[in-house]
Amino acid sequence: MALEIDPSDFKNLAVSVQDEGVCTVTLNRPAKRNALDIDTIEELIQFFSRAPRAGVRAVVLAGAGDHFCAGLDLIEHHNADRSPADFMHVCMRWHEAFNKMEYGGVPIIAALQGAVVGGGLELASAAHVRVMDETAYVALPEGQRGLFTGGGATIRVTDLVGKARTIDMMLTGRVYRGQEAINLGFAQYLVAGSSHDVALELARKAAENLPLSNFAICSAVSHMQNMSAFDAAYAEAVLAGVVNTQPESRARLAAFADKTAARVRPKA
Repeated sequence: MALEIDPSDFKNLAVSVQDEGVCTVTLNRPAKRNALDIDTIEELIQFFSRAPRAGVRAVVLAGAGDHFCAGLDLIEHHNADRSPADFMHVCMRWHEAFNKMEYGGVPIIAALQGAVVGGGLELASAAHVRVMDETAYVALPEGQRGLFTGGGATIRVTDLVGKARTIDMMLTGRVYRGQEAINLGFAQYLVAGSSHDVALELARKAAENLPLSNFAICSAVSHMQNMSAFDAAYAEAVLAGVVNTQPESRARLAAFADKTAARVRPKA
């Protein structure tokens, strides 16, 4: 499948097109532990603005080298000596990027290793599925650096692990890793080998779904969490009416009806 994405358009992201409409997007500043400067944020906005209309069916989000992302590029922030208004607008661009990820309707599988801290955890929490390897660790160290989160930790990280735990992490710099991180909800998968390999496998599986079904899953759930239960039930019913009657689903329903579709069973 030819995708309308040109990898040469990106400098701080390494974009590669896999098969079946899957793209790998890799933060490509390993010497900086893939810290997020404003240029990288702008490239994330650019890619995830295009992806839904470019034939991208799933994305693996990764980091080059030993770390996924160490958060805000503190050297850039220090050297820029921004005004309050300037930094507010930087934060708004972070929110633009992460909103396009969470609400864009394309499944994003994050492959996590090494540092997933500060803005890196905010970035990971904007993905739909997170896979950690045994080196990955998560933290929100902003409080110890005289800072406050500006990329959505108060929203998405709190959604994952709760208000009390988020506040504790901010106040104390507490670090989580391994099975404890999984149990608390920071990620859905913990693997002994390559998080990237497992993320790619999951992305390929998600890409087999009908795009409209994936769009609903990867946008509507988040939207509905922002609604009252009454309004969410109405929106869910309307969306189900659209998705569950799409012409492309007829063959899949027929396969279920004639018992040729794969059955849902636990792994042995």
